[in-house]
Amino acid sequence: MLLKKPDDIKSSEITDETHYLNRRDFIRGGALVASLVATGGLYRALTSPGREAAPAATPPPAPVAEFPRTWDVPNDPETTYEDITHYNNFYEFSTAKREVANVADGFVTRPWTVAVEGLAAKPGVYDVDDLLKRFPAEERVYRHRCVEAWSMVIPWLGFPLASLLKLVEPLSAARYVEFVTLLDPKRMPGQRYAVLDWPYVEGLRIDEAMHPLAFISTGIYGRALLPQNGAPLRLVVPWKYGFKSIKSIVTVRLVAEQPTTAWNAAAPDEYGFYSNVNPEVDHPRWSQKRERRIGEYGMRPTLPFNGYYEQVAGLYKDLDLTTNF
Repeated sequence: MLLKKPDDIKSSEITDETHYLNRRDFIRGGALVASLVATGGLYRALTSPGREAAPAATPPPAPVAEFPRTWDVPNDPETTYEDITHYNNFYEFSTAKREVANVADGFVTRPWTVAVEGLAAKPGVYDVDDLLKRFPAEERVYRHRCVEAWSMVIPWLGFPLASLLKLVEPLSAARYVEFVTLLDPKRMPGQRYAVLDWPYVEGLRIDEAMHPLAFISTGIYGRALLPQNGAPLRLVVPWKYGFKSIKSIVTVRLVAEQPTTAWNAAAPDEYGFYSNVNPEVDHPRWSQKRERRIGEYGMRPTLPFNGYYEQVAGLYKDLDLTTNF
């Protein structure tokens, strides 16, 4: 489905990636203190707002196949492939952004299955490659805003989350969707430390999950998603802070009650369930009014709902977003 773009979007303002990877190749394709679980000292030390990635060393490998682009971002050049793949928050591997890619190198993502279960008429367990064949890949360029006050513009590849949910036919009692990351400390060494209560869990209301912008990413820049970016399946919810976009998903569960999410459980006064990008609601330890785009100098104003106000504000018309942060 081609999503309706805001009126001010011009395709010419998006960095052109005219060639993409062949679809067939794509488809194949102690040390941390437990007392810091609530994220205070450790999280603050490792997530300084505005810390930038280094200049791009090399461009991405030249893609060779094309996917339809169904969403663009106005006036924002895409963040480089180098920065997107080497400036990563993925605590299952490391709490140091620049170490994640090295630690995750060699992480095996095949075979991989995802269980879609709970309040559904047709629950099932799906092989990731079967999902790639079932749902045609599309490209969406979305803003990505981290709660740490840095941001990127990322050309994701994947399919709508709603397509996966419709496949299992949610029951009327399903009010929320819970997502769970792989739990495997042997392969994900960061899980050996009590930074969070593993496995990582996130959640959305069912109407948020069914919204056309909610996306399951399987790649970036037209090629398969790398382990440090959440391979093989990562949630992307562009109007929410990045930690809502859970990585390396193994379970999607339709439930009646609001799920307990990882960061909300660790520090409920800092990380609400909704976590919508709201420049008027500051994190207790830093302002959300401005952000630093990775690859740029200086700060820019943060947009309500990360620039997706027109598309998603209606979801929250009866909700006080200062108390339901």
